Amino acid sequence: MSDASRKPWAGRFTEPTDKLVERFTASVHFDQRLWQVDVRGSIAHAKTLHAASLLSDEELEQILSGLARIEAEIKEGKFEWKAELEDVHMNIETRLIELIGDAGGKLHTGRSRNDQVATDVRLWLRDEIDAILALARQLQSAMLDLADINTTTVMPGYTHLQMAQPITFGHHIMAWFEMLDRDVARLVDARKRMNVSPLGAAALAGSSFNLDRDIARKELGFSSISANSLDAVSDRDFVIEFLSCASTMSVHFSRWCEEIILWMSQSLRMISLPDEVCTGSSIMPQKKNPDVAELIRGKSARITGHLTTVLILMKGQPLAYNRDNQEDKVPLFDSVDTLKDMIAVLAVVIGAIEPDHARMAELANDGYGTATDLADWLVKEGIPFRRAHDIVGQLVRIAEIDNIPLSRISLDKAQAVEPKINADVLQSLDVERSVALRNLPGGTAPDRVRMAIATARRGLRDT
Repeated sequence: MSDASRKPWAGRFTEPTDKLVERFTASVHFDQRLWQVDVRGSIAHAKTLHAASLLSDEELEQILSGLARIEAEIKEGKFEWKAELEDVHMNIETRLIELIGDAGGKLHTGRSRNDQVATDVRLWLRDEIDAILALARQLQSAMLDLADINTTTVMPGYTHLQMAQPITFGHHIMAWFEMLDRDVARLVDARKRMNVSPLGAAALAGSSFNLDRDIARKELGFSSISANSLDAVSDRDFVIEFLSCASTMSVHFSRWCEEIILWMSQSLRMISLPDEVCTGSSIMPQKKNPDVAELIRGKSARITGHLTTVLILMKGQPLAYNRDNQEDKVPLFDSVDTLKDMIAVLAVVIGAIEPDHARMAELANDGYGTATDLADWLVKEGIPFRRAHDIVGQLVRIAEIDNIPLSRISLDKAQAVEPKINADVLQSLDVERSVALRNLPGGTAPDRVRMAIATARRGLRDT
């Protein structure tokens, strides 16, 4: 086997790797994006080796200098990635040995690619979660701005896509905010659990060298070190947990976008979006389509699919590390990239929503949305709720037959069903009053929505 084709692990092999196998097993074409965290991890490991007297002062300096040069080469696009070296780790290590000789060959002492990749992915994903959280807070801020100017904007509230009760548009947007706030909390929680250093676990059993694992932990900003070497190298729970968080978040985004699409439809016409966030048709000149919202709805399926991929990837694996785990990165990388794009574009779309106040009020007045208010009034008059519910149901049927709102039912017809009903209560069945009555904490009354927005803004400032 020539030196040019020799693998770093080739000592017990006598024949070169088949080219098809070499291509099939290589991961460098996608895992090279881990290069920055791989360099960081190698720096931390080198300092650990130095503290254990396994590297001299000069060798440590050579390694740090060599890694700095490799970092510069990659940034400048001058680094040659080689598929025959399989992955990001061996590409960087081989180049380091080319640059500094035997000192570079000492870097892998007490370390395996198993704990190396586990460390790299944790570092990379931790940074990406921080970036996602920053984007999510920007999206939340856009939501609060939209809600703030619509605390009194009355709109129809739906259940089963049927008119249920009037609510305020600000209240509806704050429902989205709460959904995203839970998503943020889940990511923060997942980040805590993944912030554990696997370095020192080596291949699966730990290292025979007297390494102070706390050196690398502190250098890399981990909160703790892994308690079990076997678990440390085989665990991908943190990937699954992130993908679960990302899937839930993307499903929320999909639901919001479904509402945006419905609101913008010609049937409802409750909102409009500016041209800059819409597209047209190649054949129908009149079309203005909410394609961004539709694509977000579609991309949520992709992220959920990636979660399923990694769950199935892990379900049949015995401990410890198996090569199957190489396949966790493509779904993870794509999920992170997709989620970041979704959050960024959603902030633009939500910031661009233009509600049609008159149309929203018109729809809120359809469908007998104040029927519950009449039932509540009857309860206050001493009638049990179940009976009040039945009485108002009869009145709704009369109004439907006469094709009029509840407030316009004749007093004679109303009192024929329930004598306690008077003209004043019928005339008070308007949507603004209905909304104002929902003044409990968490309710849709404008004052409560303003309080919720103020609380949310304080929470964002404190993060």
